[in-house]
Amino acid sequence: MSELGNRLKQARQDKNLSLDDLQGLTKIQKRYLVGIEEGNYAVMPGKFYVRAFIKQYCEAVGLDPDEIFEEYKNEVPSTYNDDVPEQLSRVKTHKELPKSASKAIELLPRILIAVLVIAAVIVAYILFISGNNNNQQNQSGIEQDNDPAQSEYTPLNEEEEPAGDTEDSQGENEEAVPPQADEEGAEEDAEAPAQQQLTAEETAATAVTYTLSGTEEFQLEISSTDSTWVGVKNGKGTSFFGDTVREGAPQTFDLSAEEEITVRIGNTAATALKVNGQPVELGSDKTRPQNIKIIYSKE
Repeated sequence: MSELGNRLKQARQDKNLSLDDLQGLTKIQKRYLVGIEEGNYAVMPGKFYVRAFIKQYCEAVGLDPDEIFEEYKNEVPSTYNDDVPEQLSRVKTHKELPKSASKAIELLPRILIAVLVIAAVIVAYILFISGNNNNQQNQSGIEQDNDPAQSEYTPLNEEEEPAGDTEDSQGENEEAVPPQADEEGAEEDAEAPAQQQLTAEETAATAVTYTLSGTEEFQLEISSTDSTWVGVKNGKGTSFFGDTVREGAPQTFDLSAEEEITVRIGNTAATALKVNGQPVELGSDKTRPQNIKIIYSKE
């Protein structure tokens, strides 16, 4: 062990510092600190680092580096003529930090956390607004009100109608629609038969009851100029349809075997009904959902 190493080690022990403590103060690896105390500078990454590490060691144990370099100049490598830059001394730099800089460093983690929290709140708010707008568009036709006619029929939930039933019933109804032979036949089908009678029995702003008679078939067509939620049930509560009708995709149902059906319409202003090609007049209030009941009599 060198004389310089003994001097530094004694100063460290006087401070009641272990090599681990000194490593924490100087951020110098323990093996380099041992090399300094033993005078084994070969373990150092270079001669420059020998002087820099000794300087930091001295400052950590309360010795004057300049005095140590002068007193033990024969032991310390002298190939580096300039003084060790002040910024390499972590101990001294830490002690000489201005108070304002020290406070800024202490506050930096809190500032970063606050910025992250604010950013998270903004992102969550944007996602919430976006999701809320989507829900309003998807459910624009099924909002419930307190009108007495509304209580007559409410949309089905998943427990009442298993997934897939709607598509099956829709496919069956679409297959039941007789194909149109040509353009002239289509125009004739669009006109209601002369003997058909579709009479409004009860009329309210959001509910109308019709009777259909004088015909052997009951074909219901539902179309929309936008998108609307529509439900179709018979008088016994059996559901034939409960989904969104979109523009350009009308829904047609063969209800000839039914005695009574109720059509629940969400977006009334965009919806049109036809019975055997004859338009059905809806209630006067097109701003709210409506219930259209049709009682079918074959006599």
